[in-house]
Amino acid sequence: MNYLLKTEPNAYSVRDLKRDGETVWDGVANPAAVKHLREMQAKDRLVIYHTGEERAAVGTATVVSVDAKDPKVPVVRIRFGKTISPRTLAAVKEEPLFQDSPLVRQGRLSVVPLTDEQYKWLTKA
Repeated sequence: MNYLLKTEPNAYSVRDLKRDGETVWDGVANPAAVKHLREMQAKDRLVIYHTGEERAAVGTATVVSVDAKDPKVPVVRIRFGKTISPRTLAAVKEEPLFQDSPLVRQGRLSVVPLTDEQYKWLTKA
């Protein structure tokens, strides 16, 4: 599977993830977003998306491990992949691949599933 993870860049950016190499993705409270975290598996592909003024997909990562013993607070460890050319929310909204995506329809959802085609579109050079 593929997912998009939203983060406020002044709280934790793709640059921070690159520096750290790996991190635990936490601070997610929305029940739908937590459900997506629980569904993640090692090696799932991720797109890192900066919220706030940037509003753009800016990097990739991979799920290292998921500990869902506590279903309300799954522990998802991720590893930095690479930085990518930013794909803005405005560009996403214009792309037909995303017309039914929670990325566009549920703007406040912090963990969004992506199809393979959406992942490829967001990460292509």
